[in-house]
Order: sequence, then C-alpha cells, then structure tokens
Amino acid sequence: MLNRFARALFTRLFTPIARLLLRLGVSPDAVTIVGTLGVSAGALIFFPQGELFWGTLFITAFVFSDTVDGVMARLSGRTGKWGAYLDSTLDRVADGAVFAGLVLWFASEDELLLASVALACLVLGSVVSYAKARAEGLGMTADVGIAERADRLVAALVAAGLSGLGVPYILEVVLWVLAVLSLVTVLQRVTVVYAQATAPREVHVVEDRPSPPAAAPVAGQPPSAPPPPPPYTPAT
Repeated sequence: MLNRFARALFTRLFTPIARLLLRLGVSPDAVTIVGTLGVSAGALIFFPQGELFWGTLFITAFVFSDTVDGVMARLSGRTGKWGAYLDSTLDRVADGAVFAGLVLWFASEDELLLASVALACLVLGSVVSYAKARAEGLGMTADVGIAERADRLVAALVAAGLSGLGVPYILEVVLWVLAVLSLVTVLQRVTVVYAQATAPREVHVVEDRPSPPAAAPVAGQPPSAPPPPPPYTPAT
C-alpha cells in the first residue's frame, strides 16, 4: 500500500541526492550495503537498551537508502538482476534486525509475551516475502496482501519512536496488529497461489477424422510393402 502511494514522492525527493552520489563515484550497491549496515546497527544497538526514540532516528537516517539506490540504478542505467537480488536479500536482513532489536528489549524487560509477538512479526514478515518470491520463481504471482514490507517497517518504526517519547501502549498495540496482518497476508498469498496452481488447464481435443481410402493397386504392379517399423529407442 505504502509502496504504491509514496514511491513517486520519495523518488522526486531523493533524485538530487542520487545524482550527487553518482557524480561522487558512489555505486548503487554500496548505498544498499551501507544502508543495511546502518539500519541493523541502529536496531541492534539502541533498541535492546530501550533507546527506542534515538534508535528510530538513527535507523531512519539509513532506511531511505532503499529508495536512493533504486533511483541511482535507474539514472545510471545499472538496473539488473544482481541489483534487484542484492536489494531484496538485504531488505530481509534490515527488517529482521529491527524486530530482533525489539525482541531483545522486551526479553530484557521480562515481557516474554511481547517478545513473542515481536518474534512473530519477524518470522511472519519473512514468510510474507518468501511466499511472493517463491510463487514468482514457479511462474505464478502473489502480489496481494494488506501488510507489505514498507507498511510493516514504517508502522514498527513510528510506533517505536512514539513509545520512546512516552506514548503508552502504542508499540504493543502496533506489534499485535502487525502480527495479525502479516498472518492474514501469508494466507492471502497462499490462497492466490493455490488457485493458480490448481486451476484446470485447457485441453485441446483433436477430432478423429476418417483415414483416406487406400489407392487402388495398378494392374501389373505388386502391392507396395508396408513401411518398416521405427527404430528401437530405450526409455530414459
């Protein structure tokens, strides 16, 4: 949902930055890697210590690299399978680090139920992405769902930042909602793929046509011999 409405806006905002980085000789892959390292470091250093607000600010400074590297790739003509693969793979690392940091914080506060909910968000978020990627690898589509990657990440970071400012229960409520919506999204994608995989295929039936009558033998000529059998081919 957020991808559809905000991508064009962020592209316009970050195009000048992307042009500057390209002029400085920075590659899109380098931006992807640095952004992932920054998000992971912020989540795994600040969140377990309970520094949710400062951790959110630190992560936000790097999280938009996911947009900047895409703009850079398009401007430089470097879009391709490797860049898409690297970006998608490191997105899973960054998302996992954010929720892992929250799991560690809740566990350190003996909030085992909330730690379990944050862990569910981490696991289900990975399954949401895998369900789509696996479907596409099998030649099908699973581009449905109410809790896509950008939605989950933004909701978690906003809730963590507000919680760090003292807003009560906001993070707990958002994590419960994200866990439920992620599960619903997994079920939506599984249902869509099941419908495609089990849909009846069209079978083209060839009508039987009578064979043409054999030619009458010519007087004074022997009948033609039948064609030889095909050569033997062993089964493989």
